Amino acid sequence: MIHIRTHRAMALRVGLATFLSLLATPVASQAFPAKTIRIIAPFPPASVADVLARPIAQKMNETWGQPVIVDNRTGMAGSVGAEVVAKAPPDGYTLLLGTIGTNAINAALYSKMPYDVRSDFAPVTLVARTYLLLVMHPSVPVRTVKDVIALAKAHPGKLNFGSAGAGTTPHLAGEMFKFLTGVSMTHIAYRGSPQSAIDLLAGRLDLIFANGSAVLPHIRAGKMRLIAISAARRDPEMPDVPTIAETVPGFEMAPWFGLFAPAGTPRDVVTRLNTETVRILALPDVKANYANLGLTAVSSTPEQFSGYVREEIVRWAKVVKASGARAD
Repeated sequence: MIHIRTHRAMALRVGLATFLSLLATPVASQAFPAKTIRIIAPFPPASVADVLARPIAQKMNETWGQPVIVDNRTGMAGSVGAEVVAKAPPDGYTLLLGTIGTNAINAALYSKMPYDVRSDFAPVTLVARTYLLLVMHPSVPVRTVKDVIALAKAHPGKLNFGSAGAGTTPHLAGEMFKFLTGVSMTHIAYRGSPQSAIDLLAGRLDLIFANGSAVLPHIRAGKMRLIAISAARRDPEMPDVPTIAETVPGFEMAPWFGLFAPAGTPRDVVTRLNTETVRILALPDVKANYANLGLTAVSSTPEQFSGYVREEIVRWAKVVKASGARAD
């Protein structure tokens, strides 16, 4: 009898432990977030990834009452910061404000990557889209894309263009421009668009392909000359500014940005992150803040974003191969 009771007691204890463990997982997920969240911006302060991440962090903090910090980790065209997230615990507390570069283009530009763009991330939502601006120093005697091409052909290799770093979208835009027009220009890599903009202001660069957040204030102040934009169509907000494609058929560079968690992050945590971020991106003050920097707030479901990223990886692999661009 004692033997039977002992086995029954053990069975009850095991059953209770199993029951409690099954309860623990959903309870833990429902409690998210229970500690500080880090959003890795893989470029310097004042870069597009940085200025996109900060309103999201602020609004998340207001909603959840937990610290949400933006952590700038730069290097290797954003891949240094992306690697931090790829190798972080899959619990939703380390996120990436990823870019078209970190999560699509870099895989084709670098012969060796510290993470797999296809399998190391859990896409949460698209965050924003934009285009690049072809901007010249005012001392350079050009006012149109046709002028830029003519000057570059007259002085092969003499014009220099800056970018946010080897392998970034501004770099790839320059390489695509060279490939489609047959001109020769010298590339100079920086650690971010703000840094290349500083050197353009100082006259140490002739031109840059840059995100609006880095150059729009200087253009408005008359310190830089806006030549054209990299979008497929003219921007209704700047109808007098032509697209590069109007002179160079087939030219388009439309960077996007999105929020990623590490692969393996629980589905309900990804869903909660998605719901909150989508809410934030729809707020009028956030949309206006982004628009002032030449950015359009967008959002998606995790599934939509995942499919889009897969398509972009394939698309940019073809573009990079055709252009011959390499980052190493």
